[in-house]
Amino acid sequence: MAGPHPAVAAVRAAVRPGLTSTTGPLLVACSGGADSVALAAALAFEAPRAGRRVGAVTVDHRLQPGSAEQAQRTAALLRSLRLDPVLVVPVTVGSAGGPEGAARDARAAALRGVAATHGGTVALGHTLDDQAETVLLGLARGSGPRSVAGMVEQRPPFWRPLLGLRRETTRAACLAQELPVWDDPWNTDPAYTRVRLRTEVLPLLEDVLGGGVGPALARTAALLREDLDALDALAAHELGALTGPDGGLPAGPLAELPAALRRRVLRSWLLRAGVPDLQGVHLAAVDALLTRWRGQGRADLPGGTGVVRASGRLTVQRGPRAAAPAAVDPPEEP
Repeated sequence: MAGPHPAVAAVRAAVRPGLTSTTGPLLVACSGGADSVALAAALAFEAPRAGRRVGAVTVDHRLQPGSAEQAQRTAALLRSLRLDPVLVVPVTVGSAGGPEGAARDARAAALRGVAATHGGTVALGHTLDDQAETVLLGLARGSGPRSVAGMVEQRPPFWRPLLGLRRETTRAACLAQELPVWDDPWNTDPAYTRVRLRTEVLPLLEDVLGGGVGPALARTAALLREDLDALDALAAHELGALTGPDGGLPAGPLAELPAALRRRVLRSWLLRAGVPDLQGVHLAAVDALLTRWRGQGRADLPGGTGVVRASGRLTVQRGPRAAAPAAVDPPEEP
């Protein structure tokens, strides 16, 4: 007896390992597109065999005419796959970060809320092609190595089991199973940066560089994530060793750390102290208290907080800028 179509088998094989490494109720986020429909079908087949309960959620962004009807059609398809429960969650999309970013933020917030209420893990249908686009966007924005490292397979509450598969595989899987697919018109609208990356930039790179660009970008992201995870672990160790009973950090030992490690320690320390919306410019100002010390005053941070250097230590100061303490460290010799 013949087995499933190769594309169907590939998607099912991709979800199997995660069904044993994740815990609790499982929901698949499905827009109705080929990637998430193929994922939903694979989980509907594999999850019961692994003793897992699986449901689904579709988010209605309410940005296009007929979006509510399309969300209900997607929900009906998911129910036909015997997923339970199937949830339709309408969201209100703001304007911060542009239309793409605002929709993504609203969707992520909705899925986190659903995960907390109805399921421990939300499976997302991002593919290798999505990963390549994310890496290119991170490179273009110059927003640091973590953005170039792309998406991770598991970061609770999200699970992305299809990051090793191409978009063409998910579409072939849907075709082989005669599953209807909704092609969102926004996914072909050149007004959006990611669409132009998908339809113009990546094909050009494939042509100029002789193919294999998508997998190469995904491999680069995976290798970079390994390095970043190792640095993060080292930073966590240093932070634990250096943090004093007052919650402050010693300036001297911290300044001696390599820059990549030192800045991670500072970032974790500030986030632990509850500094909101921490950006690179804020981190650079605090780092200057260590590496370019000239007796300067407080480095102001969001939320009315700041960092001061006094008596050889960095401490977080809350509220309005206070008068300079008497024991401020002297400037370094030029």
